[in-house]
Amino acid sequence: MKRLLRYLADYKKESILGPLFKMLEASFELFVPLVVASMIDVGIQNRDIGYILRMGGLLILLGIIGLTCSLTAQYFAAKAAVEASASLRNDLLAHIFRLSYSEIDTVGSSTLITRMTSDLNQVQTGINMVLRLFLRSPFVVFGAMIMAFTVNVQAALVFAVVIPLLSVVVFGILLISMPLYKKVQKQLDRVMLTTRENLLGVRVIRAFNRQKSETARFEEENSILVKFQVFVGKISALLNPVTYIMINLATVAVIWVGALQVDAGVITQGKVVALVNYMSQILVELIKLANLIIIISKSVACMNRIDSVFAMEPGIIDKTSSLEGKEPAAKAGEEEKRGQRGMSVEFKDVSFVYAGAKEPSLSGLSFKAEKGKTIGIIGGTGSGKSTLINLIGRFYDVSSGQVLLNGQDVREFPLHQLRESIGLVPQKAVLFKGTLRENMRWGKADAQDEEIYQALEIAQAKEFVDGKGQGLELEIEQGGRNLSGGQRQRLTIARALVRKPDILILDDSASALDFATDAKLRKAIKEGTGDATVFLVSQRASAVKNADQILVLDDGEIVGKGTHKELLKGCALYREICLSQLTREEVERDAR
Repeated sequence: MKRLLRYLADYKKESILGPLFKMLEASFELFVPLVVASMIDVGIQNRDIGYILRMGGLLILLGIIGLTCSLTAQYFAAKAAVEASASLRNDLLAHIFRLSYSEIDTVGSSTLITRMTSDLNQVQTGINMVLRLFLRSPFVVFGAMIMAFTVNVQAALVFAVVIPLLSVVVFGILLISMPLYKKVQKQLDRVMLTTRENLLGVRVIRAFNRQKSETARFEEENSILVKFQVFVGKISALLNPVTYIMINLATVAVIWVGALQVDAGVITQGKVVALVNYMSQILVELIKLANLIIIISKSVACMNRIDSVFAMEPGIIDKTSSLEGKEPAAKAGEEEKRGQRGMSVEFKDVSFVYAGAKEPSLSGLSFKAEKGKTIGIIGGTGSGKSTLINLIGRFYDVSSGQVLLNGQDVREFPLHQLRESIGLVPQKAVLFKGTLRENMRWGKADAQDEEIYQALEIAQAKEFVDGKGQGLELEIEQGGRNLSGGQRQRLTIARALVRKPDILILDDSASALDFATDAKLRKAIKEGTGDATVFLVSQRASAVKNADQILVLDDGEIVGKGTHKELLKGCALYREICLSQLTREEVERDAR
């Protein structure tokens, strides 16, 4: 909660004025029973119509002033809640962006989505309600008790007894319900995960006719959530009936004591009515306070969950300060960078273990990719191909060994410079809603149309873009769903090429292309990237066979390294892969 207070500190004025105006409203409300008592004891008893009208006018005036104070308080409370939660949401997203792939893999995207949406909305509601009611309700409760003592001490003793008892009930239920709300939110994460999997995998579910089983799985997770919610709801639901019973019993006691006092001539009938009104005010405010406590319980649980994300330290630290006094290779002169693109990449005895894994995904990798060369990476599923290329851009840090760019450890590069030097095309082609031009400028923010068209031509995408007749104003739907798989892949390749990177990484990014288009693409990349170092990850032997050097991975280890011809002769696994994809005649011819 300290974190939340720091955000509210930026809105001190709103956080102070909101509760202040609410207490002003409450102050005027506390005078209402006294005015009503005066109307009864003076106006009605003396049949003074003028006095009754004057007191009625005073009640209307108190109501107008109270309404004005209430609306003002609502405005300031809502502004503080919305602005503080917006700042919190922005910082949470920025913090998530700083997390490495390891932390995101550990937490899970569904959990992070829940933190950003459901949890933060609950926190926003909690802030709003606290600023409006957290001071007002106790103020009215204790104010009504004090006002009752000014009316009649003996009758007010009932207030002094019932309020502590109600406090015990309210806060006792609070202590029980808060841990249960944490369980509810945790189960909500599981429901969110199941929902996300089903929505993203709806085509696969239908293809395998698993709708019934997935529906049953969702119903099971949802029923557990309902069970938790019903259980905690039953406990929280005790608040209203228990408080009603206690307040109504207290009201009966006040009327009984007040009647005796009236009979003895100690107080007037109007004052008894005032005491009953004060008890009614306490009842209303305690019900509000009880509901507020439920909201606070949920908000505290949600804020703790958000805090747990903030508490996660990024596994990859940007050691920019370590570069003071020396110029990194990534910043070695703008003329040199523009005139001679490309960087050498060297792996020195690199090993990598995913968080929570028992076995390493990569073991003892050592190789060097010279500037301007094309490196093919091939291997079976799970052999570590994608893991290897993710180490180059430092999306993960090596567990041991070193990854060097131009002889310098990637951990010594400022992350923004390192990643600006790399053009990465991931396995899954991801495009964003907007125009084609806007998507291409993800690669280079100030890219001119000529540069974009050049990249599209190399990526074999210009023809189909021209065919759509909208040029760079072509509207891309969310995720590129208005394009085919092959079109999405070619556009993501073009996006990487726009920035003219020193290192171009194609991670199995042409899997949806036919062999002819794939061949044209590889030829165009070879001719159009100049001195850029290209990493070509693929499961197709035809895609990597013309690479300057081919790495064959198996179970996280390099089992073969060399040219296509050398590997056909000296690497059994590579030869086996080629025989499964090419004819024996082609393999034998290439091996000669």
